[in-house]
Amino acid sequence: MTREMLITTLRHHLGSRYVLHRREELMLYEYDGSAMDQALPDVVVVPGSTAEVAAAMATATRLGFPIIARGAGTGLAGSTVAERGGMVVSLARLNQILQIDPQAATAVVQPGVVNTDLSRAAAPYGLHFAPDPSSQRSSTIGGNAGSNAGGPHCLKYGVTSNHVLAATLVLADGHVVRVGSAVSDTPGYDLLAAVVGSEGTLGIMTELTVRLTRNAEDVRTFLAIFDDMEVAGACVSAIIADGIIPAALEMIEGEGIAAIESWAHAGYPPDARAVLLIEIDGLREDIAAEARRIALVCQASGCRELRTASDAAQRERLWAGRKGALAACARIAPHYHILDGTVPRSRLPEILRRSAEIAAHYDLKVVNIFHAGDGNIHPLLLFDLRVPGTRERAIAAGAEILRSCVEVGGTISGEHGIGIEKREFIPWIFNVEDLSAFTDLRNVFDPTGVMNPGKLLPPPASLSSLHASQPSLRLPRRGAWI
Repeated sequence: MTREMLITTLRHHLGSRYVLHRREELMLYEYDGSAMDQALPDVVVVPGSTAEVAAAMATATRLGFPIIARGAGTGLAGSTVAERGGMVVSLARLNQILQIDPQAATAVVQPGVVNTDLSRAAAPYGLHFAPDPSSQRSSTIGGNAGSNAGGPHCLKYGVTSNHVLAATLVLADGHVVRVGSAVSDTPGYDLLAAVVGSEGTLGIMTELTVRLTRNAEDVRTFLAIFDDMEVAGACVSAIIADGIIPAALEMIEGEGIAAIESWAHAGYPPDARAVLLIEIDGLREDIAAEARRIALVCQASGCRELRTASDAAQRERLWAGRKGALAACARIAPHYHILDGTVPRSRLPEILRRSAEIAAHYDLKVVNIFHAGDGNIHPLLLFDLRVPGTRERAIAAGAEILRSCVEVGGTISGEHGIGIEKREFIPWIFNVEDLSAFTDLRNVFDPTGVMNPGKLLPPPASLSSLHASQPSLRLPRRGAWI
């Protein structure tokens, strides 16, 4: 009866067309881009305004249903999976670019705007939106902000949080607040920093003011080819140590090179053990000098060959191979579990070797396709779910690889978020005092605990066991104020 009451009330606020409740409708929203975790929501709403989002959230909170924000569903950590049922709020209809201010180099957008659509709209002004996750042709600005997505060019330009200036946030009870500001250096607590990357656990963003970046005068893209994976990893550190900060510094190693080439025809040599995709941008005079330095570093590091994209079309082909890597690896195996650890650049060769050893131990294939410049690795564990036990082996192997990242001074996520996938690993990088503070902060925004419960932080039972091991620390309470 409570579910029927929820559906009836939501229809009143949004109209029947935008309240989905039949099983065949709900099945489209039971998984994200990884498909490693699946769960059916009770209802899906597709609001068309901030007011409708607020009305739907107030209704779900009053009736005690979990609330899960969802963009394009391209996430890879299970953050938008309705693990405990509840109401999924699809932001697909909130897809308007409300304003572009070329003088201030800012834009005001709704969360359902697709990443590349914003850059396309800003192009006539010589601007673009810098965060560029590999899913940028389908992922949305709201989803990028929810997970604090990165991308190849975040090495030079920063992740999404560096480009969000302000947001309209709807809280669980339907109240609408504004966090952040379009002007810099405003007084008070930086609540926007808490919201971006919070995976929908604090509220739902329905409007974002974002920073746009001026297009560079010139761009050059290189493909460095290596016969040894560890040599390629060492070259990454050597480039940064030489004082060069490329716009992007990507690495692909193993079987993935041949798979990508056979699919995308990007110009990658299939026999290479590893390739680096290096891009620099800026003033023509500056990048000419940087190009010469990169050639010298690559040569000194043992690079077999350094190729330069001759024109924009060749550059696009090189990037099409990198951006389409996940699809290409389906030629190796039909399913994947993609990881998202981050390690110091100097430890890349060690972690790549360790990833291969762990994958072999669990009888899995692994391909590394990742943001080498900032040490954000993406080991891609490949398998066939139709073989019994493979999902469990992939999850266990993934946990060991992420644990290895932490052991060398790294962390468990660089851009995908925590979601379901990594919540049990949070105590590896935060102590109980940290987790108490996080939970208290979450309870300030959402005292009833309905916002995407079970995501980002360990479940309450896990927190309780952690606190029990150190009884001097108090358990955070619902509605606690800091």
